[in-house]
Amino acid sequence: MDFPCLRLGLLLPLVAALDFSYHHQERMEEFLKTVAQSYSSITHLHSIGKSVEGRNLWVLVVGRFPKTHRVGIPEFKYVANMHGDETVGRELLLHLIDYLVTNDGKDPDITNLISSTRIHIMPSMNPDGFEAVKKPDCYYSNGRENRNNYDLNRNFPDAFVLNDVSRQPETVAVMQWLKTETFVLSANLHGGALVASYPFDNGVQATGTLFSRSLTPDDDVFQYLAYTYASRNINMKKGDQCKNKVKFPNGITNGYSWYPIQGGMQDYNYIWAQCFEITLELSCCKYPREEKLPSFWNSNKASLIEYMKQVHLGVKGQVFDQNGNPLPNVIVEVQDRKHICPYKTNKFGEYYLLLLPGSYIINVTVPGYDPYFTEVFIPKKSQNFSALTKDIRLPFQGQLNSIQVSNLSCPTIPLYRDLPGHSAATKPSLFLFLVTLLHIFFK
Repeated sequence: MDFPCLRLGLLLPLVAALDFSYHHQERMEEFLKTVAQSYSSITHLHSIGKSVEGRNLWVLVVGRFPKTHRVGIPEFKYVANMHGDETVGRELLLHLIDYLVTNDGKDPDITNLISSTRIHIMPSMNPDGFEAVKKPDCYYSNGRENRNNYDLNRNFPDAFVLNDVSRQPETVAVMQWLKTETFVLSANLHGGALVASYPFDNGVQATGTLFSRSLTPDDDVFQYLAYTYASRNINMKKGDQCKNKVKFPNGITNGYSWYPIQGGMQDYNYIWAQCFEITLELSCCKYPREEKLPSFWNSNKASLIEYMKQVHLGVKGQVFDQNGNPLPNVIVEVQDRKHICPYKTNKFGEYYLLLLPGSYIINVTVPGYDPYFTEVFIPKKSQNFSALTKDIRLPFQGQLNSIQVSNLSCPTIPLYRDLPGHSAATKPSLFLFLVTLLHIFFK
């Protein structure tokens, strides 16, 4: 007797349970390819480039439409192992992939997250560095840098100073990747401390360095994002778990307040890619022993999942002309929080603005036309797995083919060098208010 269902089951590839050990390049690739084959309807595996030594920089995408962007579905990403000797994040992202695909259709939260979000996961940005480390070590090793001995988290263009260094293949690959997707929210996973760090990592007086910090115009959102992650990690929230390290109230810190760096990835994401990114330091020990990995997963699983949901904060929508044609490259920003590189609609006329509950005036600007203002109110309890949707139809006469929309990208030069104070976010009084707000919001 023929059993077609059984025969089909035998032909389907099975994903073996992912163990808690360090997965070097060959084993990592084997796992990612097996997942992509076994869950082909919700995953897409691709390489965004190669390392100095020719290793693929793999990204696994999870979503209902994993191969292409869909209007209204925000793009989220996690990147780990940027420093090759900081290894916990690499393994956590492999386990996150495993958790997402195996719980789709079983766990309502995971199912809704996959249905409403396109999730990009890069377990290792510096595979050469990881392979160079000979044995676990809690401190610095020569695997931190890439094969050309460059620290990749000092290798991006910097908005505050001229960061004239040789751009490395891994850095260039990420910069090109950011141009291909409308990333809204991101985090990069590091080790060597236990804290959620938010931009800016570098700064000038205009961003508040006289007060030993460097704040973005979206500082309220960044503090909220960092706290969202840290508050669900018991050890991180304590803020003092690493011996001989600085204390971090509530487990969060402004990057510049901790220590300034030039050419950091999170600043580059925020300024040039319109993507809010924070840096997650996940372990006091950079490369802990394998037997510690299960406890790291248990400590971070809830945070990793809850942080992804924050891509649905605020407001999103499309900008159209009066005839219903979507408008690309149109500036869409909140009136009192302009970015040094203006945030613009993508090729579908979409915009995504991460905002906390409240009332905001959105300024929509098309070159050659007067600014268009519209008010939005974001309720305290927003829709599940969706930002507030606010499409904007501009009152232009005739076809918009005649409108000359600037398609130039923001220049990669020091943008803040001579800038006067640009945002109320640099005022000490607002900083203290925001900290109080976080306590009230989460009590």
